[in-house]
Amino acid sequence: MSTILIEEIARTPVEQQRVELVERKGVGHPDTICDAIMDQISLALCREYLAQFGRILHHNVDKSLLVAGQTAPRPGGGRVLEPMRLVLGDRATAEYQGRRIEVNSIAIETASKWLSQHLRFVDPRQHVVFQSELRAGSPELTDIFARGVIGANDTSAAVGYAPLTDTERLVLTAERHLNSDTFKQAFPAAGEDVKVMGYRRDRELALTVALALVDRFVPSADIYFDLKHAIQVALTDYLNEQLGSLDRVTVALNTLDDPQRGDAGMYLTVLGTSAEGGDCGQVGRGNRVNGLIALNRPSGNEAAAGKNPVSHVGKIYSLLTHHIAAEVYAQAPGVREVYVWLCSQIGQPLDQPLVASAQLVLQPGATLTDVRAVTEAIIERELANIPVFTARLVAGELTVW
Repeated sequence: MSTILIEEIARTPVEQQRVELVERKGVGHPDTICDAIMDQISLALCREYLAQFGRILHHNVDKSLLVAGQTAPRPGGGRVLEPMRLVLGDRATAEYQGRRIEVNSIAIETASKWLSQHLRFVDPRQHVVFQSELRAGSPELTDIFARGVIGANDTSAAVGYAPLTDTERLVLTAERHLNSDTFKQAFPAAGEDVKVMGYRRDRELALTVALALVDRFVPSADIYFDLKHAIQVALTDYLNEQLGSLDRVTVALNTLDDPQRGDAGMYLTVLGTSAEGGDCGQVGRGNRVNGLIALNRPSGNEAAAGKNPVSHVGKIYSLLTHHIAAEVYAQAPGVREVYVWLCSQIGQPLDQPLVASAQLVLQPGATLTDVRAVTEAIIERELANIPVFTARLVAGELTVW
C-alpha cells in the first residue's frame, strides 16, 4: 500500500496574492504544434497496436523539432519561400510477432492530418517537409509491456492543483476564444498563432496578446490597425463579461507593432503561424498538461506530449495529479486550494506510488480533521482506478497542451 500523506499548509491562496503571472501558448504556436502532433502520433500508434495485436506496444514519441521556414508576408498576400521542416523522433515498436508496423508512415500521416485540421492556411503537402526518425526502444523498457502487471517506466514525480484562479481561467478562455470557429468567422484575418500572458495586480488583469494576422485579409496598413483595434475591443468586451472575482481586464495586442515602420511594423504572416518564418518549436517548451504556464504554482518538468499512456508514469501522473486535485476540491468541504503530489519508483505498479500527498489550503473555520478522511478516500479510489484513467488517455479524452 502506498504512503498517503495529508497536510494543511499555511499558504496565501494564489487569488489573494498581489501578483500573479500566467501564460498560454495557443494552438498555432510552434511549441504547441509540436506537443499536439506528437501526442496525436502516440494515440495513432495505440490504435494501430490495438487493432493488430490487441495490446499497446512500447513507444515514446516525445521528441520533435519544428524548424521555421521562410516567408515574405506583405499586405494583400505574400509568399512562402521555404517550407517548414518537422522532425519527428524517439522510440516506437516497428516489429512484433513477425509483423511490421509502418510507424514512420503513421507518424507522417497523423502529423499531416493534424496540421490540415487545425491550421487553416497550412497545406502539409506544400508548406511542410516531414522527417520521421522513429527507432526501436531499449530491450529493458520494451520488456515492461510484456509483463503481467505493467510497472512504472521511470522514477518520476508530478504535481497538480485545483481550482484554477480567475486569472488562469481567463488566460485559457482568451486563447480559446481567439481560436474558436465563431471568432474566425468574425475575424478571418486572425491567425492560429496566439500567445497570451496574463499579469494580475490585485484585482486587475492585464493581458498581453500576440496574435498573428494573415496577410491575404489585410490589404493595407490602415486596415491592419483597424482590424487590430476591433479584435482588441472584441476580446476585451468578451472577457469583461466573465470577470469572477476580478474588477476588470485590459488587453494589449501585438505591442511590437510600429506604424512608422511600414510592413516591418506589423505582425503579418502568410499562413497564420510564426513557424512559417519567425520561430522554431519543440516538445516540452509549451503549456503544462492543464493548458497553462502558471508561474505562481508548483510545476513538474515532464514533457508529457507523445509519451505512451500505459506505462509512462511521468505523463500519467502529471495528468492524474490535476484530476485528483479537482476531485478533492469538488468533494472535500472547506478546501480553498489543493496540491496533489505523486512519486513513482521504476518498475513498481502505477497504483502503488512511493508517495501520494495532498497539501490543503483550508477555508477559515475548516480543520484538517474535517477533510482528511474524504481526501484519503479520493486518492485511494483514483489510484485504484488508474486502468480506467489510462484508458481515457488512450481514447484521447484528455489533452496535454
